[in-house]
Amino acid sequence: MAVAGVTAAIGTALATALADPAATFCVALSGGLDSSVLLHAMVTLAPGRLRAVYVDHGLHPDAPRWGGHCAALCAGLQVPFTACTVTVAATAGEGPEAAARRARYAALAARLAPGEYLLTAHHRDDQAETVLLNLLRGAGPAGLAGIATDTALGAGRLCRPLLGLPRSELLAYARAVHLDWIEDPANTDTRFDRNFLRHDVLPLIAGRWPGATASLARSATFSSEAAALLEDLAAQDARRAVRRGRILVAALGALPEPRQRNLLRFLCRRELGTVPPEARLREALAQVHHAGSDRVPLVAWPGGELRRYRGVLYLQAPLPAGPGAGSTPELPTRAGAVLDLGALGRLRLVRATGRGLALARLAPVLTVRWRTGGERLRPAGTAHTRELKKLLQERGVVPWMRTRLPLLYSAGELVAVAGLWVAAEAAASGDVPALRVSWDRHPALE
Repeated sequence: MAVAGVTAAIGTALATALADPAATFCVALSGGLDSSVLLHAMVTLAPGRLRAVYVDHGLHPDAPRWGGHCAALCAGLQVPFTACTVTVAATAGEGPEAAARRARYAALAARLAPGEYLLTAHHRDDQAETVLLNLLRGAGPAGLAGIATDTALGAGRLCRPLLGLPRSELLAYARAVHLDWIEDPANTDTRFDRNFLRHDVLPLIAGRWPGATASLARSATFSSEAAALLEDLAAQDARRAVRRGRILVAALGALPEPRQRNLLRFLCRRELGTVPPEARLREALAQVHHAGSDRVPLVAWPGGELRRYRGVLYLQAPLPAGPGAGSTPELPTRAGAVLDLGALGRLRLVRATGRGLALARLAPVLTVRWRTGGERLRPAGTAHTRELKKLLQERGVVPWMRTRLPLLYSAGELVAVAGLWVAAEAAASGDVPALRVSWDRHPALE
């Protein structure tokens, strides 16, 4: 009975995919109870269209042995198997569990074939733990929606067909078919928040309210619907308040404050994949609306920053520190030369005729420097030499990028400003051989 029930639940959850004869499936296999049950059931549901991947995080000395167990399980079931190793490095504000999860999904996403379904073995108890953990962290509807049942991942899709089943049913399945599985000792370490909830808190709650995990899963469904409605509302507001990827401060301010925060969360998730803590979000709105018109407020958080200039908000990845004045990378004076400036983009010299920099007027190597103040330039086609500071202001280049513009020098003379201007003294005309300066992959300038 347990075997039929679990198999039927998976079949229902994956009905559309299973009905497509071209669909293929990949099980994220850890060797634990849950993923072993999922793999075993999928052998019956999708014979010949199934494979498994084991990810070694390098965090436990027994991980290679677990990988060997997974390989043996797949061999017995005649399922193709691969293993991969990832490096887990936590970023600022990220715990070891979150860092391992991020590294695991990145590795799995990179290995998915186009249209392939990655299956993970999260179940109803996992969902209850996630909802409760996010509630204790003060999450909103998106967080309380818990674990998604189906989402895009890499070139394929991520599906969790066991999400409606309690772990007790998976245990009954495993015992009925005599499965062997691995018990990771880290799963019993209650120093980790999730394990503390699993072993100490949820059993206590279930003793008083036996249907607690089902109720929490049902709340996750309601929260998911609410989060989807908020996404739709934010998308509507974005169509009115966002132009060319920039947020119009006046249009943002016309919205009620809860909708302003909802819109910023939506844009942060869409553009950066990270949302600022609530306190930073409220601080951002206060600075946006109340900082003086001559100020350029900045609110930053790990993974993103928000800046205001001339009535527009710029939402972007954190900028690198401005290059030092002594940083002088070089670019050979020839067509095809490329200089990688990291987060500040890429400089290329492209063959041209009659426009750009005249080859005959250039030294063999161009030196790249950065603004220190006082630079002057007569742009090609103009009559007067002007301060670069004034040119940048009139062009509308945002203040934070003015010290991050690559300036190209030939024999000590300024001949080009990124891809914006060429000095009249070095400019090409007629049919003379020339090089055009291309600057791409850089942060927004205007």
